[in-house]
Amino acid sequence: MHESIGIPACFSSGERTVDDQAAVTRSSQSVFMSVYRTKIAGQCRLITITWCKDLLLHGLSVSVEGPDGDNHYQSKVELKPWYFWRKQGSKHFTVDGKTVDVVWDLKAAKFNGETEPQSDYYVAVVCEEEIVLLLGDLKKDAYRKTGSRPALIEPNLVSRKEHLFGKKRFSTRAKFHEKGDSHEITIECNNGLNKSSSSGEFDHEMEIRIDGRLVNHVKHLQWKFRGNESVYVNKTRVEVYWDVHDWLFSSGPRQGLFIFKPISSSTIMLSTQIAADSTPGEDYSGGSSKFCLFLYAWKVE
Repeated sequence: MHESIGIPACFSSGERTVDDQAAVTRSSQSVFMSVYRTKIAGQCRLITITWCKDLLLHGLSVSVEGPDGDNHYQSKVELKPWYFWRKQGSKHFTVDGKTVDVVWDLKAAKFNGETEPQSDYYVAVVCEEEIVLLLGDLKKDAYRKTGSRPALIEPNLVSRKEHLFGKKRFSTRAKFHEKGDSHEITIECNNGLNKSSSSGEFDHEMEIRIDGRLVNHVKHLQWKFRGNESVYVNKTRVEVYWDVHDWLFSSGPRQGLFIFKPISSSTIMLSTQIAADSTPGEDYSGGSSKFCLFLYAWKVE
């Protein structure tokens, strides 16, 4: 279930980007990645917005999918506490001969302890006088600053990926839909003595809570370190997948992967109808939204 991804770390001197999981785990950086699909330079491409935070700075990276599927085009910004002038500005790069501008204003951004800003900011990606992606609540300021018009195609949020660090408890806030409410997600792993074992072995348990409500309790985690469960959040069905093999059977910084995939009622009805109309043995797809939330929980001692 583990997937291989590049993790842009907070930038070191010279604004180098480190695409190495070891670099992130050594510094225990918080990393938050949002992937959008939109039309840019004449083609539908993926744009990745990465926020990272360590003890000294916040980092922002904007990358656009290249022709080979990699994040070939990239712009990076460091937000050190003493670099106030870097909290507003612009950079540009070229995608297939078209200039792409990244314009940001983070002077008054409120992070409220989070990796991603919560209010009073904007980040705009501009191509051919269109804002193809606009983040933040200062949208009027972004249009006025760039002098650009809204894009005809609205970008779609494809996935969010966040890296968390802790000993046994991991907590974050996330949305299952771009325009939905923010939910508190808490994951906790506990070790209890296995009373049925004569050798004094520990019996591992895991709890997943959303907005304080227990939605999944896995006992005997050493036997059920991979699995999935359907839960409901405000009447929305969410499929939860987990893989915590490395938590239990590896040494050093150990990564657990959790995937939250919302399933809308409309797609459930559609897939049910397709299944009812299909002939036996016929394959069909449907029933799930295109959005996924990935949480990478790193256990550190």
